[in-house]
Amino acid sequence: MAARPAWRDELPGLLTEATSDGRSVLALGLGRSYGETGLNPGGAVIDMTGLDRIIAFDPESRILRAEAGLSLGAILEVIVPHGLFLPVTPGTRFVTLGGAVANDVHGKNHHAHGTLGRWVRGLGLLRSDGTRHLLGPDDTTGLFAATIGGLGLTGLIEWVEIELIQIASAMIDAETVPFEGLDGFFELASESSEAFDYTVSWIDCLASGPSLGRGLFSRGRHSPAGPLRAAMGAPGPSMPIDLPGFVLNAASIRAFNALYLWNGRRRSGTSRMPYTPFFYPLDAIGNWNRMYGRRGMYQYQSVVPLAVAADATRAMLQAIAEAGQGSFLAVLKTFGDKASPGLMSFPQPGTTLALDFPNRGDETLRLLARLDSIVAEAGGRLYPAKDGRIPPALFRSGYPDWERFAAHVDPHVSSLFWRRMGA
Repeated sequence: MAARPAWRDELPGLLTEATSDGRSVLALGLGRSYGETGLNPGGAVIDMTGLDRIIAFDPESRILRAEAGLSLGAILEVIVPHGLFLPVTPGTRFVTLGGAVANDVHGKNHHAHGTLGRWVRGLGLLRSDGTRHLLGPDDTTGLFAATIGGLGLTGLIEWVEIELIQIASAMIDAETVPFEGLDGFFELASESSEAFDYTVSWIDCLASGPSLGRGLFSRGRHSPAGPLRAAMGAPGPSMPIDLPGFVLNAASIRAFNALYLWNGRRRSGTSRMPYTPFFYPLDAIGNWNRMYGRRGMYQYQSVVPLAVAADATRAMLQAIAEAGQGSFLAVLKTFGDKASPGLMSFPQPGTTLALDFPNRGDETLRLLARLDSIVAEAGGRLYPAKDGRIPPALFRSGYPDWERFAAHVDPHVSSLFWRRMGA
């Protein structure tokens, strides 16, 4: 069963209908999660994207309340002309507000602002028993903490109220700095955290030897003056076909990475750009995932604690280089110490590495298992929103509060991910 309500008052009836014969139910947004958290085979799904209205917006207090199905891009269209911006945004604006809260998304400014959950001032949650809960940071039941980053498992998020940040311009003052190895990344990350709101780096994950971990460090801040124009509309031109599998191999990825690094070095320095290419470069290409062909890809995102970040990251990059299974999109950044209110939030102080691997079957799975062992030994964790194959043991060790969280899961809400974790 699949349903797409247009009004919030339809939700209680749909929940009753969906669960009347013992099936589980799951709310869906715009489907940008890569793994199993948005799948509920054999159960019911409720597409929340029809619930996309702003309920209240006060530019003076910087507070916005909107239905859960409204996209971050649509929110930006409204708030940017008022000199306001999202406090935290992931790498695409085509996600819903409810989905962003359910995954407690992070962005390039985690060191400064933490996760989106820190900026949630209230939310409405509908449970399968028909009860509605008004939750906020002062909640003492634990249900608010379970819902922030709770993967949609505590019930249906109907609406969310968030605090926004003030900006003087829709432009970003950005700087790109090449670095020659992993030590260079950590030096730049340390020196940039105070002076720049946003930091992230691209890594050549097939480089080895003295060049291991070389890449391009990007940092930026909101410009002090400029136009307040919001980006409008859908993604740009789309990938028209699935690329043949043979196109993505170690040689082609190595050549691409070398060219990308050369071009980045050539164009390094400061620039002023609209916020869209800085925050959402992949939004410029519709169906960009088709470059991985019919077999698709695995995304792998880990975080390892700060004390062992250099050694663990180096070990992961060495394993990737030795396997010859590089990634076009290899992103490395640091997480700060801004704690999320969510029990299941992914970020923790340390370093996060995110990669896309073309699916080569068992060969790729063996590499991911090797990376799993490095992350587990380091005391790290993986991001459920980005990974469709997290081993249950690694999930449990990485999220020590999972049993506390499980006590708040709605008994009639489930996903393929949650069932595979054995919960």
